[in-house]
Amino acid sequence: MKIGVVGAGAWGTALANTSANAGSDVVLWARETEVCQSINNNHENELFLKGVKLNKNIKATNDIDEILATELVLLVTPAQFLRPTLEGLKDKWPSDLPAVICSKGIEQSTGKLLSTVIHETLPDVEVAVLSGPAFASEVAVSLPTAVTVACDDDEVLNKIIKATANPAFRPYASHDIVGPQIGGSIKNVLAIASGIIEGKKLGDNARAALITRGLAEMMRLAVTMGGTRDSLTGLSGLGDLTLTASSMQSRNFSLGVAIGQGEKFSDILAKRRTVSEGVYTASAVKNSSEKLGCEMPICDAVYDLLHNGTDVNEVVMRLMNRPLKKELEK
Repeated sequence: MKIGVVGAGAWGTALANTSANAGSDVVLWARETEVCQSINNNHENELFLKGVKLNKNIKATNDIDEILATELVLLVTPAQFLRPTLEGLKDKWPSDLPAVICSKGIEQSTGKLLSTVIHETLPDVEVAVLSGPAFASEVAVSLPTAVTVACDDDEVLNKIIKATANPAFRPYASHDIVGPQIGGSIKNVLAIASGIIEGKKLGDNARAALITRGLAEMMRLAVTMGGTRDSLTGLSGLGDLTLTASSMQSRNFSLGVAIGQGEKFSDILAKRRTVSEGVYTASAVKNSSEKLGCEMPICDAVYDLLHNGTDVNEVVMRLMNRPLKKELEK
């Protein structure tokens, strides 16, 4: 099978490599000329995934139109750049070429899920989602990984699984495309909160409580938006949250750690090449949850901390002093 991958950052390159290891011929689109040269000449993405030798069945290109001559496209651009990327392709994209969302996030300016962004720019195209607990650095070197692949169309679902599955990469099928998007997005906000707990040395009890109550918030929003609770108890919900909220490999968790240790948010961002996606998602979730009347106190607290400059100690105190309630109460 010939597949296209849009976005040659660490995650896009890792997915290209695991797909090539599954036997697919991969066309990987990169914005940077030096990335294409590095992949095509040295079989390595020296800019974003240095030190990882890539499968020779990967061809990198700067011409994004080349991905349209494939059977399946994995979209791995940062969430906030998905719409402008697709706007430039909407008049050329074949209606029978499925689009697989592999980015994690919610469009900040509209609060819309990425599947909605695709439906608005490519209305006739079948949409799928690939999400789960997967660090790019581990997927790229074939460490064992399991993810969720979701799509309404079973034929497309099986095509995605065939294109990516190999002994080190195990996709599980689902028909819920909303739940995995909510899980993959909100876990980044919760990972920032978990990092703050680590940075302030508030203890393992606090982190366990945050992960559990954070999962309840994810479920609440997912169901409100048409997803299922079951998806959030699986790989793309609890699995992804557990991974991202407990490892310094996560840019969101490490951001939270730095904040918890007393660094200024603006100073942290100034030192980083890219903004952690949870920063954007916190804003989008705040807007969406308020419109839908969905209570999300932890995500609200992270939003206030990042975007309103609320003091960390005040945020923690506010969460701990909320009215007591039943555990399973909505």
